[in-house]
Amino acid sequence: MRNCPAYVEAMHACWHAGLIAVPINAKLHPREMQYILDHSGSRVAFVTEDLAEAVHAVAGDVPSLERIVVAESADHRRLRGEPMAMAAAAPRDTAWLFYTSGTTGRPKGAMLSHQVLHSFMMSYFADVDTMEPGDAIIHWAPMSHGSGINMLPNIAKAAVQVIPPDGHGDPTTVFDLIGAWRGVSMFAAPTMVWRLVDHAERTPVDTTNLRTIIYGGAPMYLADLKRAHAAFGFKLTQIYGQGESPMTITALSRAMHADTGHPRWEERLASAGVAQSVVEVRVCDADDRDVPTGEIGEVLARGDVVMTGYWRNPEATAATLRGGWLHTGDMGALDADGFLTLKDRSKDMIISGGSNIYPREVEEVLLRHPDVSEVSIVGRPHPEWGEEVIAFVVTRPGAPRDPAALDRLCLDNIARFKRPKDYRFVDALPKNNYGKVLKTALRELLAGG
Repeated sequence: MRNCPAYVEAMHACWHAGLIAVPINAKLHPREMQYILDHSGSRVAFVTEDLAEAVHAVAGDVPSLERIVVAESADHRRLRGEPMAMAAAAPRDTAWLFYTSGTTGRPKGAMLSHQVLHSFMMSYFADVDTMEPGDAIIHWAPMSHGSGINMLPNIAKAAVQVIPPDGHGDPTTVFDLIGAWRGVSMFAAPTMVWRLVDHAERTPVDTTNLRTIIYGGAPMYLADLKRAHAAFGFKLTQIYGQGESPMTITALSRAMHADTGHPRWEERLASAGVAQSVVEVRVCDADDRDVPTGEIGEVLARGDVVMTGYWRNPEATAATLRGGWLHTGDMGALDADGFLTLKDRSKDMIISGGSNIYPREVEEVLLRHPDVSEVSIVGRPHPEWGEEVIAFVVTRPGAPRDPAALDRLCLDNIARFKRPKDYRFVDALPKNNYGKVLKTALRELLAGG
């Protein structure tokens, strides 16, 4: 389903009836939807009218599927019958199958129990945000993902679920809704925050009612954060988590964003914050031993908010949860105060001449250039050095494409071996349906010449 009021109803009806909800991103290809429906063993599919034809077309390849219900159809209205008693559920019973974005293969279904969802809610109030009855959350991002899980604490506090009339909207619609509701919060991927900032810089907007923008899911660079602060004030909170520990590994609060007097404010602003209240966080080497403070390793997490495993995939479960810790695959470093700075996915790290190069470090530098809108760094095989650094760059409209200027910027700020050996200027970066840059697609582009 695309975002709509029936989404909220369907999710909670599933849990009331003791069923497992399987939210599916409405932007996926029908064959991707078919895989998730089939792999999960779903028996009923609730769809919005715009997706009904696509789901019916693949239904024959989903043996478990017994019924397709179109939102607000006569069939759907008949389901709103007499009240029924709430089904009993144990804390570790699965409530939500969260299918990963599948950038490196078939998506896996992270089993999120009722206990996981409850722990997420408690951590949200302790570490991320709180609200009063009658405040509002705007669901601009997909409710199959971060925005959808954020409805839980808002419902617990009797806040209003606000959904753009067409299910997604644009920055103009979002700012209109902010003006119409009080105490507004919203979840947004960094690309969505950039769209709001760009709009606010061009058109005067009133953000008096805006309480919090919670961002996560991809890197938010220092230069972009400062633009957002200038546009909205200190109303941003960062969360770092994964589908396997939903929205809940670390957080960088509004207060931390606003602490401009701290001597390490910029360094902290570039971090993902500190461990949330319901998890322990470590940074480890390949043998799961803690690395010294400040050194880079894989981020591990443990707590009641971590998934119970992957649906019908015991091998992946054993590998990811080995030793009782969630192995995130993300590389990062903890400072002496517990702030976690993320580097990159372990698979995205570039090794050139025996030295590790973390793409985000190079991306941060290139984004300081006023003509650069977006950038993504990947490695290209090199016969002598193993890999070399390549930059894919999106410039602002009308700006010159000047690789020499970008090279000078890198040489002035990072070691020579980290600077890109080639700059590829593109009109847009390839992204998946959650707004994450597909570095695999960029590597394939390089392989093709």
